[in-house]
Amino acid sequence: MSEFGTFIKKIRESKSLTLNQVALYSEISAAQLSRIETGKRGIPKPQTIKKISDALKYDYDELMRIAGYIKSEETANVAGQDITLTTEEYEIFKELRKHPILFHDLATNPEKKIKELIRLQKAKDMFLKDDDDEKRGDGFGELED
Repeated sequence: MSEFGTFIKKIRESKSLTLNQVALYSEISAAQLSRIETGKRGIPKPQTIKKISDALKYDYDELMRIAGYIKSEETANVAGQDITLTTEEYEIFKELRKHPILFHDLATNPEKKIKELIRLQKAKDMFLKDDDDEKRGDGFGELED
């Protein structure tokens, strides 16, 4: 059995669902679902994982991680030190790297400083998004006379 197939089977059994029920709810044949669970089919496409996720009422992103489509962690080397970041943090880090001035003082405790830069960037992005919502006139942040 594959790790993904074993995991799907455990979820299905923990919810007391039969193979045929999940097949019906997901619109995937019972034979294909059985091959996924036993590892005879390999990792299914993301569209199939979405159907299985909906049928099992289980988090799609988590199933995508288990299937290997999504990495949950990335490693960045900063000032000679490996720093483990979530995928979201790593994407922000890649953007921040374009501005070397931000990294001028990383000799001491680079992980703490990188995580702080990422936290600040996330906050900035959140505020910019709020400003964009107000400019679009979607009703948020506007007062009527």
